[in-house]
Amino acid sequence: MPLFDLPLDQLRQYTPAVAEPADFDTFWRSTLDAATQSPVLLDVRPEPTDLRLVDSWDVTFAGFGGDPIRAWYNRPAGVDEALPVIVEYVGYGRGRGLPHERLIWPVAGYAHLLMDARGQSGQYGAGDTPDPHGEAPGGPSPVTRGIMTPEGYYYRRLITDAVRAVHAARALPGVDPHRVVAAGNSQGGGLSLAVAGLVGDLAAVLTTAPFLCHPQRALEITEVGVYGEIVNYLAVNRDAEPAVRRTLSYVDGVSFARRANAPVHFGIGLRDMVCPPSTGFAAYNHYGATVGGPPPERTMHVYPFNGHEHGDATQVRRQLRWLADVLGDGVAGRSDGPKLSGALISPA
Repeated sequence: MPLFDLPLDQLRQYTPAVAEPADFDTFWRSTLDAATQSPVLLDVRPEPTDLRLVDSWDVTFAGFGGDPIRAWYNRPAGVDEALPVIVEYVGYGRGRGLPHERLIWPVAGYAHLLMDARGQSGQYGAGDTPDPHGEAPGGPSPVTRGIMTPEGYYYRRLITDAVRAVHAARALPGVDPHRVVAAGNSQGGGLSLAVAGLVGDLAAVLTTAPFLCHPQRALEITEVGVYGEIVNYLAVNRDAEPAVRRTLSYVDGVSFARRANAPVHFGIGLRDMVCPPSTGFAAYNHYGATVGGPPPERTMHVYPFNGHEHGDATQVRRQLRWLADVLGDGVAGRSDGPKLSGALISPA
């Protein structure tokens, strides 16, 4: 598959001006202030599993509008110390699934809160969280739901849920509230950048193939995947483009990235037609631009022959090693290497 976006040397310098509304900060401040009117944790109960090395809890917290949002809380079994927590956001069309589906972070010694995505279950994974606010004008899919106004847009609600998930994680037992990490791929990567721009004291951010970064450009160069759903909506609703572009300017990951101050780890596949590489690089190159003082630490891994899957397991290994360095040694069961010596299996 030929490369369809900018060459890598141009991507590394790509810092486009993005369409940022003048009331961007006011819009999000008022949205999040309204969300804080509800207590964050609604229910936390142990979840029986067949796992001996991981303990699980079924968590419900209050998201946008006080709506109950479901999540799984996992941590290494038998560990009582307060741990850094990874707050993870799922990709488009996914739900939180079952508690044993995502075990990398608790097995690595971290606490892990996996947030369900309201109204998205069924395409790639199951979820338990409805979206009761989907009446605003727009299309049928999550990315077009309420897209005619910023106030009614689906991602206003989902981003608010994502911020509230950080507050919920900090309120959970066994969490070090000073070491919270926002993480995700694709839609989850876009949510992690949004949270980084809206929560000023994260310990780190992990984002790969982030969605909703510079969507104005994405609509011009791709009609694959989720952006294709917006393209299809505009193909039918031919007079909606100005309103749609205005709404998208309120959820642009580049604008959130400019306000972020936590260390960040990116991963991007140069053949990604779902979330084009130039859109992710725009967020990376703008990251921390409005932060006073020294710029936050930024790390980028590029995968020239990969698409939306980016570095996959290789990227996860790089995330684990980078995060251990950023957070230090306070991770349960962290080891600098094997303690056994000699052959583990003797020849027959």
